Amino acid sequence: MSASLSRPRVGVWLIGARGSVATTVVTGCAAVAAGLHPPTGMVTETPAFTDSGLPALSDLVFGGHDTVDCPLPKRAETLTAGGVLPPGVATAVAAELTAAEREIRPGGPTPGDTRSEAELITAFADDIRDFVHRHELERAVVVNVASTEPACQGPDAPLPASTLYALAALRAGCPYVNFTPSEGMHHPAAAREAERSGLPYAGRDGKTGQTLLRSVLGPMFAQRALTVRAWSGTNLLGGGDGAALADPAAAAAKNAGKERVLTDTLGTTPQGETHIDDVPALGDWKTAWDHIAFDGFLGTRMILQTTWQGCDSALAAPLVLDLARLTARAHESGLSGPLDALAFYFKDPVGDAPSGLAEQYEALTGFAQRLRAAGPGEGTGLRQGAGEGRELGREERTNGMGDLR
Repeated sequence: MSASLSRPRVGVWLIGARGSVATTVVTGCAAVAAGLHPPTGMVTETPAFTDSGLPALSDLVFGGHDTVDCPLPKRAETLTAGGVLPPGVATAVAAELTAAEREIRPGGPTPGDTRSEAELITAFADDIRDFVHRHELERAVVVNVASTEPACQGPDAPLPASTLYALAALRAGCPYVNFTPSEGMHHPAAAREAERSGLPYAGRDGKTGQTLLRSVLGPMFAQRALTVRAWSGTNLLGGGDGAALADPAAAAAKNAGKERVLTDTLGTTPQGETHIDDVPALGDWKTAWDHIAFDGFLGTRMILQTTWQGCDSALAAPLVLDLARLTARAHESGLSGPLDALAFYFKDPVGDAPSGLAEQYEALTGFAQRLRAAGPGEGTGLRQGAGEGRELGREERTNGMGDLR
């Protein structure tokens, strides 16, 4: 048996597994592991994370849920034609894309689906368990990279799909990462189960562009004692996320995290709003523009404008790989509860974490040091847990969600 096959393998179960981000994650992981491309954008491949015990990229096994039926190899072809993936790379890793495609299961709920919430959670959890069992995985991390959902409509509304998947992850005994602004583990039903599960989790809403820049500029203005009067922003994007964010409720969920960073780093909420416009012709590419009005010495009024143009999937994919590896290692080390040291990656991080990027990076590298010092199942100074998901009781499985609400 080869050395690679003898090492423990780790599953990465992607919600939205046939989307642009997921396809770029699978393609990029295979390409970097094969030495076809450098690990640009992967913080976990920098010296600060050497010997932290993270799973190797070659030891990651991919699967997931999705409600669309476009196969991963075909999706990779589309992304190559759009300039998201470099020419030839999808062909070079076709075997890995095909292997991941075989592990994608139907998601939900879909129109006409008559299953209850409890039945959906059970079905999703069974899919994840089966994936772990068949591949003899040491553990698996569930990562939500699906399109943004509208904000939750209240305590009596049906559980959003993102929360159904989060509860399924807990049921299957898997750590959970929410890379989207959707409700996920933030829903009270899932939050209670997460507390009881003893599993680590992280999120929410990956910080890839405009908010990344805000988390640097906000502290700069505060530290230089410059008064920000107004901060306005516009996002132009296409693709699936652009279509999803054309819904004002979904856009509101996305913008909440963007604006929270400004309030936290500036100590006040400046005038101005952030707008998101769906421009289908842009595809997976996005442009983010910020207009910042601030006062200098003696009240002199000044303006800073920034423009960020980038490919959303290429920005997100290395972060997803980082988060999967870090969360798997946290689980191996016996950690439980919110992983606030991973705030570096999120607009709206769980737990108690600073909003400035420099402080977040310091916390992240400190986390890497603690992981380096911890063996399997050992503590690192954070809360400890059993590392296993709690089985829901019979009433919870058969009577809607029972006491999960």
